[in-house]
Amino acid sequence: MYKIKSNEIGDITVDKEVVETIAGLAALDCYGLVGMVAHNIQSGITNMLGMESIRKGVEVKNSSEGLIVDVHVVVGYGIKISEVASNVIQKVTYVLEKSAGIPVAGVNVNVKGVKVVRDLL
Repeated sequence: MYKIKSNEIGDITVDKEVVETIAGLAALDCYGLVGMVAHNIQSGITNMLGMESIRKGVEVKNSSEGLIVDVHVVVGYGIKISEVASNVIQKVTYVLEKSAGIPVAGVNVNVKGVKVVRDLL
């Protein structure tokens, strides 16, 4: 649970799964991203996650400066990986800070694969 706000009446907290879902949806909104993969896969074979389990591709940790978010993604073939990663970092940071009011210390984008997608070419 992450505390967003406190006052004399009580606290507002957000569950870790909610933060992971918000971060995952924000990442998927970026051009060039094909999908997300689970962060705890053991083999080299990866399966892209569906919308119902999007948060499994996101790992959130707390630090003294704010959240550290790890996003595990698959990028479309032919798209510049560094630009996609930069867009994901900006979008996830913006959405988490504006939507949930939680300070973000950093976003790490882990590219787990590249996939050919006809729509992007």
